[in-house]
Amino acid sequence: MKPINVGLLGIGTVGGGTFKVLARNESEITRRAGRQIRIGAVADRDLALAQRITQGKARLTADAFSVVSDPEIDIVVELIGGCGVARELVLAAINNGKHVVTANKALLAIHGNEIFAAAQRAGVMVAFEAAVAGGIPIIKALREGLSANRIQWIAGIINGTTNFILSEMRDKGLPFDVVLKEAQRLGYAEADPSFDIAGVDAAHKLTIMAAIAFGIPMQFDKVHVEGIAKLDAVDIKYAEQLGYRIKLLGITKRVSANGADGITEAIELRVHPTLIPSRRLIANVEGAMNAVLVQGDAVGATLYYGKGAGAEPTASAVIADLVDVTRMHTADPEQRVPHLAFQPDAVMDTTILPMAEVETRYYLRLAVSDQPGVLADITRILADRQISIEAMIQREPVEGEAQTDIIMLTHRTREKHIDAAIALIEALAVVKSRVIRLRLEELDR
Repeated sequence: MKPINVGLLGIGTVGGGTFKVLARNESEITRRAGRQIRIGAVADRDLALAQRITQGKARLTADAFSVVSDPEIDIVVELIGGCGVARELVLAAINNGKHVVTANKALLAIHGNEIFAAAQRAGVMVAFEAAVAGGIPIIKALREGLSANRIQWIAGIINGTTNFILSEMRDKGLPFDVVLKEAQRLGYAEADPSFDIAGVDAAHKLTIMAAIAFGIPMQFDKVHVEGIAKLDAVDIKYAEQLGYRIKLLGITKRVSANGADGITEAIELRVHPTLIPSRRLIANVEGAMNAVLVQGDAVGATLYYGKGAGAEPTASAVIADLVDVTRMHTADPEQRVPHLAFQPDAVMDTTILPMAEVETRYYLRLAVSDQPGVLADITRILADRQISIEAMIQREPVEGEAQTDIIMLTHRTREKHIDAAIALIEALAVVKSRVIRLRLEELDR
């Protein structure tokens, strides 16, 4: 049978890994796919690099648009990144009747609705397993393996850079800035790590998972995003004393909300540092590893763990998509698995819950004057807003210190109530700095 001919756009870390794994495991991959998958053309600005990797086994060009218009190419693999030229190339490939495989989470989170609509019209597939959590097959699990379930929530450690930083801060008690420099030295963090540490990268991935889990459009602009740059090592220590670990989580949940027509369904979309009970498996995911916890009504909780980045782990996901597309290459488009798991006409524009309406538990740290009556003033403010305290520790002040730390864990309450309480607490003369607020999730239901 004629081989499937692939056009590879970008032969950097992931592209190079894809070329090498395809060559190394060619026989095994062919047995799985039913026909040979061959990279026939490679587009990259660094032709010398492309030549070193391909060793003359593929046509090389600096013009990516010549690849997406090549009639001999069946599948285009986009590994360029970004949302500018990558979007143009992907749409051009689709318009030329070519299937697309991409690892570009930003492109899909921001332009996915447009891209999938174009693919639907053209009758081609867009596969994107490598866009979320590297080598972990979470997209396939959500889209196919859990298709019998009504997904209730997802919580994921989906950025290895931030997880490495938080692990090092906890293990060594070092401040964020010091650990970030070490992460950059070791290659876990980019020279410009802003997308990672600000939570944007995780928000891109969460947007994609939520769309597949709940049958909603991509809505990156509605994700609440907080990063880890302002996280203090002392809060990691206090959390540990209370039996919790802090992870940057992407969380999406199906919840009930009050609407104009009564109780309606809404979806939470949020990325932020989160306290998790240290006994949970996901709390013990360390270093640059990723993990995604999915709660389904039939299956219960399932955990997916592995390498979220790197040349060959991500290449593994790219090639898995190539195998899937090859298997379904000649199938009736109506019989293929829908891009977002749900049939296109069944995707629903469900309300995204505003962050102010989200209910969860909270960790509060207050630096206060060491004097009588302080705690009574604070607890009165909380009680007036129906916020109850579940646990509390008070650091014994060092002799001669005029202030101390109070740490509280609250029961569940709405974000807007905790925000109002914090504003009043910070206005007290006895409170000496801003209140540190972190969210807490039990992840047990």
